[in-house]
Amino acid sequence: MSGSAEDVRKHIATYKKIAGALAVGTVVTVLASYLDVAISLAITIALIIATIKGSLVANYFMHLGEERSAWLKLTLGLTAVFWLALMFLPIFTLSDHTGVAKTLPNATAPVEHEAEAH
Repeated sequence: MSGSAEDVRKHIATYKKIAGALAVGTVVTVLASYLDVAISLAITIALIIATIKGSLVANYFMHLGEERSAWLKLTLGLTAVFWLALMFLPIFTLSDHTGVAKTLPNATAPVEHEAEAH
């Protein structure tokens, strides 16, 4: 930042826009918590919202968008790969139990209609 009054105003305006976007993201996070969706989809939605908000903070408030270091780019690239793995993990684990009905061999709980008869 050069320090001229106009540059300072531009940076402050940008910070205000990002703060507004983060406030909207917080409202979206709260509203998304009321959605009646499967757990894997809820985790995916939460990760997407958190990634967007985290990217805004890292890019503008931590000034990572202005960095040109090769190590930083490598680190951010690896972070993106691990993020994608975390995004798809709930989807992959959802299919683990699809179509498989399992009963416990030593379960002694009464069946519902038998419990009502007593």
